[in-house]
Amino acid sequence: MTLPPEFELIARHFRPLAGPGALGLTDDAAVLAPPAGRELVLAADAMVAGVHFLPDDPPETIGRKLLRTNLSDLAAMGAAPLGYLMTTALTRGTGSSWLAAFAAGLREDQAEFGVSLLGGDTVSTPGPVTLSLTILGHVAPGRALRRTGAAPGQDVWVSGSIGDGALGLAVLQGELPADAEGHLAGRYRLPRPRLALGQALAGLATAALDVSDGLVQDLGHLCRAAGCGAALQAAAVPLSAPAAALVAQRPALLPRLLTGGDDYELLFAAPPAAAAAVAARAAACGVDVTRIGQFVPGEAVVAVRDARGEMLRLDGGGWSHF
Repeated sequence: MTLPPEFELIARHFRPLAGPGALGLTDDAAVLAPPAGRELVLAADAMVAGVHFLPDDPPETIGRKLLRTNLSDLAAMGAAPLGYLMTTALTRGTGSSWLAAFAAGLREDQAEFGVSLLGGDTVSTPGPVTLSLTILGHVAPGRALRRTGAAPGQDVWVSGSIGDGALGLAVLQGELPADAEGHLAGRYRLPRPRLALGQALAGLATAALDVSDGLVQDLGHLCRAAGCGAALQAAAVPLSAPAAALVAQRPALLPRLLTGGDDYELLFAAPPAAAAAVAARAAACGVDVTRIGQFVPGEAVVAVRDARGEMLRLDGGGWSHF
């Protein structure tokens, strides 16, 4: 018997990605037993062509970015990944070669991060292509990192480097020149979920999230959850070598780095007494972390100062869908 087109598509491209709980993608739902003595952590994100990725981005990087942005949400909770559900709304002109590359990208990251597909849905759309993924993870009871918990006097930390995602998008859109290694474009297309670091921060970080909508805006989320403000030192914010070179040439780019999205680094709070332990655990994970400011009493406002101690003017706080 010939399979209907959508079932043939699923069998060819997505069934090879399925894990044991997916039941071969032949049933209406997956059956999954969480690890004994652990709490489930669930998160969902969607990506839309022309909004979260460029329509001409390589399909293998689109699949990997979809998975990695969701894994980053698990990292921010200090959780380990378990599996994922995925819904694809594809235009009718989507070819088999595009789907094969998309699935190949997912397969590569499934192997790297130890996850598998559990199920989902595949539909058609007049456009644009819309992709949604729900990630499942697990954490020890009561040990999930939350946005709440920061307090005045605690340090503001960030992992990795900031601004590469925003600059990478500008490079791909032809606004800025590409760096020789293609680092910036690569960081936009393939964020690095800090899963090991998130799990290592359990018991040290008092609050955390991932930087998806811009450093200043996301720090404001932590401030609102804590009922306090933050003082951010722009000169302390870590930049990659290509980003630092661009800022040196064009200082006006600095506000964009502080407010641009797509970094997917961990932003977290920790008491000053925990600084050495934070640095040691991050080093054990192979991830750089940097103290970039402090939480302060007062309204939930992020004050950003430049190297001279003067307030830095920012045109916008960060990304918003509306």
